[in-house]
Amino acid sequence: MPVPFEALIPYGIILAMFGVTGAGMSKIKNMQNGGKRMRRSLDQWDRQMMDRDRRLTGYLRGQSDTPIAPAGFELNNPWRVEKRMC
Repeated sequence: MPVPFEALIPYGIILAMFGVTGAGMSKIKNMQNGGKRMRRSLDQWDRQMMDRDRRLTGYLRGQSDTPIAPAGFELNNPWRVEKRMC
């Protein structure tokens, strides 16, 4: 028994909406990463280097090839110091 074509219209709409949502999420993540693909399976070293790159360049995925750090980087310490109890 054939399926009436009216039943396929909602499936087409649902499929189109999932496609639009997936493409939109992909584009947003691409824009957030500075036009680069999203990183996967990050470990602690990768996160530390990404944080250093963010402090150096201002962007999470930005990298710099200059051997001298920009002005103000010497005061930009990522270590969190606990308050001393006196």
